[in-house]
Amino acid sequence: MEWRDEGAVLSVRRHGESAAIVEIFTQEHGRHVGVVRGGAGRRMAPILQPGAQLAVTWKARLEDHIGSYTVEPVKSRAAQVMGDGLALAALGSVTALLSFTLPERETAPAVYAPTMALLDMLGDNPLWPLAYLRWELALLEDMGFGLDLTRCAVTGSREDLAYVSPRTGRAVSRGGAGDWADRLLPLPPSLLGQGPAETFEIAAGLRTTGHFLETWLAPALGGKPLPAARQRFVDAFARQSRSA
Repeated sequence: MEWRDEGAVLSVRRHGESAAIVEIFTQEHGRHVGVVRGGAGRRMAPILQPGAQLAVTWKARLEDHIGSYTVEPVKSRAAQVMGDGLALAALGSVTALLSFTLPERETAPAVYAPTMALLDMLGDNPLWPLAYLRWELALLEDMGFGLDLTRCAVTGSREDLAYVSPRTGRAVSRGGAGDWADRLLPLPPSLLGQGPAETFEIAAGLRTTGHFLETWLAPALGGKPLPAARQRFVDAFARQSRSA
């Protein structure tokens, strides 16, 4: 059994004396794990970094075996984020959420392209925080937990949408919210595809996407808590937002 593909490294863990078990989000084979011989060695360590783009060949005697990878570097991405602590935290959140969310060995084309675009932006494009927020929204959508932000759930209006119901995931206008406004989640323009966005708006949007990642997605995946890397990024972004 053998195939070739390309993808980004999600995680690496030591296996035995010198090998590593590497989890890669591939274009045609989804989230896939394999052993890299010598992957824990000094020569391979700079290549097998989270977020790195690799050309891979996977081989196994049977399809359900863990198999082994041979890898060739395509793009490192490490240099983009190493000098930017916030971008590095975002990279950790992206890779951890993908590892947590995606079913193993199932293709996810609707997630793959936006993920690669986001990884290319981290630390290199000032609009990456907005792209990250929209990436979380797209991840919810692809996993079957999309929010309905097209019209007010109360009045049916498409105007002045300002909140999201934490129970239904539907938009609510200012007029429709009434006395319930303080019980609703924020709906900044950035979640509606309107940008650019200030950092405080993105922080508000992350509060909303985080609610549904935690209360809808995580329970559907067995009830495990969201990866801590996501909260570390959100906390770091909130600190930056306050200082700005």
